[in-house]
Amino acid sequence: MKYAKFDYFNYDAVSFTFDNLNAIVVKPSVKPNGKFVLKTEYFDAFPDTQNEFLNRGYHLVFNQNYNGWATEKDIARKGEFVNFIAKEFNLSRRCIPIGMSCGGLYACKFAVMFPNLIDVLYLDAPVMNLLSCPCDLGIAKSNIFESFYNATGLTKSQMLSYRDNPIDKMDVLLKNDIPIVMVAGGSDIIVPYEENGEILENFYTRNGGRIKVFIKSECGHHPHGLEDYERVVDQIEKFSEENAKRSI
Repeated sequence: MKYAKFDYFNYDAVSFTFDNLNAIVVKPSVKPNGKFVLKTEYFDAFPDTQNEFLNRGYHLVFNQNYNGWATEKDIARKGEFVNFIAKEFNLSRRCIPIGMSCGGLYACKFAVMFPNLIDVLYLDAPVMNLLSCPCDLGIAKSNIFESFYNATGLTKSQMLSYRDNPIDKMDVLLKNDIPIVMVAGGSDIIVPYEENGEILENFYTRNGGRIKVFIKSECGHHPHGLEDYERVVDQIEKFSEENAKRSI
């Protein structure tokens, strides 16, 4: 593998190609802890949380997607990518996906297809219900359906019988005891929480799943993350420590 070194916010990083798509690995600023976080989409967007992980010893990795809508081919490749990263950089196979907006769609579908590769799932204003976003059949006003159609070829009429939304697969996440940390804006009209993340929150809460939710009541879709982003990472690490104890 041919790696090109570069600087990422004063962290050492390398870029390379994986399956003919751009890939990135950023090394932590302190002694590595053998774990890594996977940014599933929008690598450069709202980096505070991912950089906090770097400060705590995690590697940060990313692999470019074919499109923004988590097609099966993309998700299958992510499984190959995570296994490659774990072996190539001597890291744990169980990663922490960071899924913001459509990245949340990727993170959820990835966790459903490869639950054995997930430690904790971090979702931020996640797309969970495609009838909401991008179809705008509820209260969402995203105006991005054309992008979805170009990537998938699915019409709004066809989407009425679509059953591969993350909200259709929540039982898989629960069955595999995948803990979830979620952040969302209470005033989001692009990916409305009540049509997306809240469905997951209610399902997990009713069925005893491990979930922690941070709602920013006056916030829209942006900015992602919390101003106090350390709280998010603290909760993710708490869940990760619980996982480690359960595996003993």
